Amino acid sequence: MPPDPISDASEFVAACVQLRSGVDRRVNIEAAKALIETAARRGATFIATPEMTNVVDQNARRLLGGIDREADAFEVSEFASLAARLQIWLLVGSLALRDDQEANDSGAASAVNRSFLFAPDGAIAARYDKIHMFDVVLPDGESWRESSVYKPGSSSVVAATGIATFGLSICYDLRFPGLYRRLSQSGAEILTAPAAFTRQTGEAHWETLLRARAIENGAYMIAPGQGGRHEDGRETYGRSMIVDPWGRILASADHDEPGVILASINLEAVRDARRAIPNLALEKAPEIIKFTA
Repeated sequence: MPPDPISDASEFVAACVQLRSGVDRRVNIEAAKALIETAARRGATFIATPEMTNVVDQNARRLLGGIDREADAFEVSEFASLAARLQIWLLVGSLALRDDQEANDSGAASAVNRSFLFAPDGAIAARYDKIHMFDVVLPDGESWRESSVYKPGSSSVVAATGIATFGLSICYDLRFPGLYRRLSQSGAEILTAPAAFTRQTGEAHWETLLRARAIENGAYMIAPGQGGRHEDGRETYGRSMIVDPWGRILASADHDEPGVILASINLEAVRDARRAIPNLALEKAPEIIKFTA
C-alpha cells in the first residue's frame, strides 16, 4: 500500500535538545525549557526533547511516588504554554506519568512513558505511549526491566501537521523496524526517536540503527537523547542526531553534554528518496517455507 501524499510544507529548521535529567522534576523542566528557548532563538520551529525529559530515576518507589497523572502534571501545562509562547511545534520526547488506571494487573502502581506533540497554539496534537519495553540483560551484566514499572502502549501514532507528517516512537522502539515501516506507509515523513540509550548499547548501535531506519523508509530521523552520568547512577549515551532520508547525518552531538543541535529539513528529500527507491509501495509479504535438515 503506497504512503499518503507528502505534505506541502516549506523547508524548516528542526532541533534536538540533549539533556541529563535527574530526579527533581522541576529542575529538569527548567533545564529543558532553557534549551528549547535557545533552539527557538536559533531559528528552530520544530524542537524535540529526549525520552524521560521530566525525570530519570532507577528507584521505582521514588519515581512512582513523585509523578502525577497527565491531568495533574505541571510539565504538560508548562510545555503547552512554552510552545504557544515560542510559536513552535514541540515534541516532548517522553514524560514519566502515573497510569490513569493507577494499577497494573498485579495490583502494583504503574506508570506510562508518554510522548507529547504540542502545536504552536499550545494544543496537544498527538500523544504516544512507548510500545516496546526495555527488558534486557546486557553483555556486561547491566539489566533493565521497564515492564515492572511502565505499562506499554498498544497503538502506533502518525501526526499530520502543518509542517510535516510525523511518526512517533521512543527509544527501544528503534530496534523494531516493522513499527517504522507501518508509520511510513501511513504517511510519516519524519520519524522521531527520543531516547535514553545506555552507553553500552549506544556505542554499539545508536548511529547504525538511526541511519538504517531513515534509509529503509526514505524518511528523516530526529533523535534527541539523554546523555552522561545521571543523578540516579545510570549512564546514557547522548549523541543526539538528525539523519536525512538518504541516511546522511545532517547534525549530531559528538558528546553526552546537555545542548542543542539543528538541521534544515526539506520534505522534497523525502519525495526524492521514495521516488528513487520505492520500497514502501513495492513491499511484499511472501509465504515462508520452512525446511528441517
